Amino acid sequence: MKLALYGLGSRATAYYLQELNKQYNLKKGGYSTCPLWLYNTNFNNINPLLPNTSKALDVIVKKDIQAIKAVQPHKIIVPNITLHETIDRIDTTTDFVHPLPLTLEKIKQHQVSKILLVGSLHSMQATYLNSFFKENSIAVVLPTDEEMELIDTARKAIYAYTETKKLVKAYQKILKNYAAKHIVVIACTELSILKPQGNRAIVDMADLQIQNAVQTVF
Repeated sequence: MKLALYGLGSRATAYYLQELNKQYNLKKGGYSTCPLWLYNTNFNNINPLLPNTSKALDVIVKKDIQAIKAVQPHKIIVPNITLHETIDRIDTTTDFVHPLPLTLEKIKQHQVSKILLVGSLHSMQATYLNSFFKENSIAVVLPTDEEMELIDTARKAIYAYTETKKLVKAYQKILKNYAAKHIVVIACTELSILKPQGNRAIVDMADLQIQNAVQTVF
C-alpha cells in the first residue's frame, strides 16, 4: 500500500518523517525506513493564510491534494492539525489519516467525558476542535489565559527553532500539571515535538496519525 506525506512546515514535516521511520523500523526491524511519497509544497503560500479558512486557502490546498493524488496513494498524512479544517471543506472522499476520529477513539479508551485541549491559541479558542468534541459528548477544558499565551509562545518558538530550555520546561510543566487530573490532548505538531515523554494521560494527535499510518498502510 502507498502512503503520501503532504510536506508543509519544515520542522513539523521533519518530525513526521522521523517518527514514521522510527515506528516503521520498530515494526519491521533491521534497517527499515518508512516507504512513502513526499509532496513538499511551498509552505509560504499556505502559512500566511492560516489559521483561518478561506477560498484562497481552499484553492491552494485543493491543487496540492490533486497533485498528491496523482501517485494514487492509499492514504495521505498531513503534518498540520489546523489545516484539516480546510481539508474537511474541500475533500470528503480522499482517505486522509485524520487526527480527529483517531483522537476520539483514544479518548474513549480512557473512558473519560472531559479533556484538556492544548494547541495554538487559535485552535484552543476556535470552534473547529471544540465543536467536534462537543458533538461527540466530550467536554473541553482549556488552560488559563496566561498558560495559553505561554503555550502559544512555545509553539511559535519551536516552529522557528528558537525555543529555550526555560520556555520548554515551562510548557512541559503546564502539561504535566494538568495531566495529573485530566486527559490532555495535544492538537499542534510543534507542541508535539517537545511534549513531555512517557505520560499516558497525554494524547498526541500527531503520534496517533503516525501510529495509524504505520499500522494500517503497511
